[in-house]
Amino acid sequence: MQPHFDTVSNMTTHTATRNGIIEYIGEHYSVDPEYLWKKYPDYAVFRHADNRKWFAIVMTVTAQQLHIAPDSIAGESVDIIDVKCDPDVNAALQGQPGFLPGYHMNHKNWITIMLDGRVPDEQIFELIDTSYDLTRR
Repeated sequence: MQPHFDTVSNMTTHTATRNGIIEYIGEHYSVDPEYLWKKYPDYAVFRHADNRKWFAIVMTVTAQQLHIAPDSIAGESVDIIDVKCDPDVNAALQGQPGFLPGYHMNHKNWITIMLDGRVPDEQIFELIDTSYDLTRR
């Protein structure tokens, strides 16, 4: 999906899809995705150039892996992003649609966001920005 061009602000806007997130992070933070595992070639890791700390990872997993699906859709793939966030924010978000405990991450400090349209794009991009800031140190 191509980014949209906002004629009012002359800024590119993105949708919170796998490709939109990769473009957003590249534009805002000059960070390209790293694909670290042969076994998981579509897992895109984003980290700071200076301290090498991760601030996001985009993955395609099955609904069964997330423990969210009835047997009828357990094998279906879904795109997700894990980002770091404040533990209080994390606790509040986990009760909302589209949010889960961090997949294969510390559940107190990381949250999984489903990239299926349930979470507004702006909120996803704000959480990416927060994660970037939290992992600067």
